[in-house]
This record gives sequence, structure tokens and C-alpha cells, in this order.
Amino acid sequence: MTQPTIISPETGIFKTLDQAVQWRNSLKQKGLRLAVTNGCFDILHRGHAEYLLAARRTADALLVLVNSDASVRSLKGPDRPVNCEYDRAYLLASMRCVDAVLVFDSPRCTAELDALQPDAYAKGGDYTFETLNEQERAVLIKHNIKVHFIPFVPDHSTTLILQKAACRGKKA
Repeated sequence: MTQPTIISPETGIFKTLDQAVQWRNSLKQKGLRLAVTNGCFDILHRGHAEYLLAARRTADALLVLVNSDASVRSLKGPDRPVNCEYDRAYLLASMRCVDAVLVFDSPRCTAELDALQPDAYAKGGDYTFETLNEQERAVLIKHNIKVHFIPFVPDHSTTLILQKAACRGKKA
């Protein structure tokens, strides 16, 4: 029996913003629309999967901007991330609904949005246009990027998973 060929998701992980911009430009030349979303994606769960599927439906291709380890620590505290940036990017790039991944270092993806100029930007349903980061919002307006707010799946979050694990650890 022949083993199936394993395709590495590494080909979908950009090492630089310039690589991502080149890819974006090639999509544009083909008449394809790009959606971008961003986040920590520390422990992938069903909520992430449903969110990413919905984000992908907003355009022809989906690029996920993943906060670097240093960026996650600045946003979430010294105990995060649980999984390193490469592992998080690898898992995301392995998902069928994700076309490409780029790790970024700052807490906000303003520079990436400005350089990529996607057609659509997906954000979690806990945000509104008014509560988006002011600089990110300015870039979205500047490039006329359509924003899609995607509702969360109730009771599915990395924080809840970590709380459950901590409780179970105390019982053991």
C-alpha cells in the first residue's frame, strides 16, 4: 500500500511581510479577493475553527496574522502563550480554510493591514467598529477594507480551556 504524500503547511507560512505582500499582489492580479484576520490562536479549539471558516467565506483566500510569542506575552501575560509561534502558525497553516499565515511582532497588526490592503478583515464578535484599535481602524478606512464581525461560539475559548485544565490539575 502506498503512503499518501504529506504536504507540509510550511509552504503557507510566510517568513516576512514582503513575501505575504507579493502573494497578495499575485491574488489581486488573478482577480481574487483576500480576507485577513489576526489573533493569538494559542490553543486551537472549535471556536477558532468556526471563526476561521466564517472568515474564509468573506473572500477567495484567507491570511491569518498570528501574534508572535513576545506579542502574546504583552497582551496576555507572562504565562502565555502555551504553544510557541511556530507551532501555532503550523497548525493554522494545516487547516483547509486557511490559505497562508504570517507571524507578526507588535500587539496590533496595523502595519500588516496597511501593507497588505486586503479586501476584507474579520474580527471577533466581541468587537464593534468603534472598539477596534484606533490605528487599525484608520488603516481599514484608508484602504476601504470591509470589516466582518464574526460571532463567537459560546463556551469555547482558550481562557476557558486553561481554566478547566487548571481545575482538573488541582483535583489530581
